[in-house]
Amino acid sequence: MNANQDPFIQFKAMQRETWADFAVNEAFTTPPAADLVLFAGVAPNETVLDVGCGTGVVAVTAARVGAKVKGLDLTPALLERARQNAAVARVDIEFREGDVESLPYADGSFDVVLSQFGHMFGPRPEVTTAEMLRVLRPGGRIAFSTWPPEHGMGRLFALLAKNMPPPPAGAPTPAPPVQWGDPNIVRTRLGDAVSDLRFDRGVAIAPTLSPLHTLLFLETTFGPLMKVLAAIQSQPERVATIRAEILGLVSQVFAGNAMRQPFLMTRASKKTTEVIP
Repeated sequence: MNANQDPFIQFKAMQRETWADFAVNEAFTTPPAADLVLFAGVAPNETVLDVGCGTGVVAVTAARVGAKVKGLDLTPALLERARQNAAVARVDIEFREGDVESLPYADGSFDVVLSQFGHMFGPRPEVTTAEMLRVLRPGGRIAFSTWPPEHGMGRLFALLAKNMPPPPAGAPTPAPPVQWGDPNIVRTRLGDAVSDLRFDRGVAIAPTLSPLHTLLFLETTFGPLMKVLAAIQSQPERVATIRAEILGLVSQVFAGNAMRQPFLMTRASKKTTEVIP
């Protein structure tokens, strides 16, 4: 896709900036990466693409299984961290800056296409789905982890979306990322292009000393919340309201000195084209 024709070019530039500091959250996403690689059935010598790879936790995990892995992300700062992680783990992974809506790979390049809390931020689900399936070989597997809308992270994203500054006049509206956490919506989006569709659940655990510690951590490290607070800093009452609402959400998922966030895993196989004699 020509970047000049992309109606979401400004949105993607904002996303690139928003997630630049996400690396400090890496420990939270590392254990779920192992869950996703296992759920996807990644095997030695399979070719794997990690879409929205972030700091590379899924890519490195798959490479340590013995797969031949490539990772793609929109944010250069996260790719730098991903390369460091691969170097420490002594695995060879090609990381590349790119857009999930325009994957720079040929049709049918991969045995497995993965994404952990990444592809869900593509503004047009139909474009994202088509691209991920395009680069997947017939019979290959697509698998991803997402935040369900009814649980903590999904509710947090919904709260932040409600308080984000409105887009410029005439700008298109991106699809809510947490829709990818609804199995019924996922089933519709993948449609007839896949078979053997399966779902499973996991829980991401983030150690924290109290809900107030978590609130402080989010305010200083979580890009979407930082953007919202920066936009309304001249409105102290509104800031206080949002902080109270987030603290309430965090308190509901806090137990045993940890924040526990359920997530959804999806796996399916790309249908093969039947040859009619």
